[in-house]
Amino acid sequence: MSAGERLPGTPVPMHKWAGAGGVMIAGDTWGDPKGPLVALMHGGGQTRHAWKGAGETLGAAGYHAVAFDARGHGDSDWAPSENYDPDFMVEDLQCVTRALGNEKAILVGASMGGGVGLVAAGEAKVDAAALVLVDMAPKIEPEGRAKIQEFMSQKPDGFDSLEEVAEAISNYQPHRKRPRNLDGLAKNVRLGKSGKYVWHWDPARRTSRRADDSYRDRLSVCADQITLPTLLVRGGLSNVLSEEGAQSFLAQCPHAEYVNVENAAHMVAGDRNDIFADSVIGFLKRVAPPV
Repeated sequence: MSAGERLPGTPVPMHKWAGAGGVMIAGDTWGDPKGPLVALMHGGGQTRHAWKGAGETLGAAGYHAVAFDARGHGDSDWAPSENYDPDFMVEDLQCVTRALGNEKAILVGASMGGGVGLVAAGEAKVDAAALVLVDMAPKIEPEGRAKIQEFMSQKPDGFDSLEEVAEAISNYQPHRKRPRNLDGLAKNVRLGKSGKYVWHWDPARRTSRRADDSYRDRLSVCADQITLPTLLVRGGLSNVLSEEGAQSFLAQCPHAEYVNVENAAHMVAGDRNDIFADSVIGFLKRVAPPV
């Protein structure tokens, strides 16, 4: 099951792999398959397309980058409502890296994807070479999280036009310039049976999520157990991960490196992909260089 009909111009995924329970996971890859594998995991409500620029840059730097739609997002299959917990997404990650022939991957995750990476590495479910967390740590700001939920909950019956979709995104990300050409929105929405534009994600994914407090506690335990090379990237304008939250993580994981990207909000890679990619590649070339 999916949100509806894909709009013309929506990029077709390069690959599809069977994830946990047979849920099909859609993804794109860049670079030399013989290079170190970098798994790029997006945030809730995003798609693999959020990583396109970073993936291309990593590929050009000698890495084999893969970005995939999380279950219930984009071109990946929807799952039963009870199968959206992080453990299922960690298993999807295992399936993708195994399919690409390199289970010792570098894990790069933003927001929700960062949580998946932290659980996978902190609980030794993936033998990762390095971990990059993007605007995600065990301690986040409730107000910032609430704004994300508000954005994702609006217009449950759909939008009448792409202009309405663009306005909703612009209101959520006022620091970004609103695009004049709306063609790029095709990958964010689907055409529902009602004829309205609906978001690409499964609404059940949000309503079935675990209690947040217990999950944050789990992430905190994982942060205490991380020993592999780690980089935390924060958006300087983020209302989700505060400087206090970032420093709290660094106190738990003192060997971690830290980059604060000015003029970037929660979606760091989308706001300042140039600085983000340079920071990540600089870190990776020191701790997990391509051969």
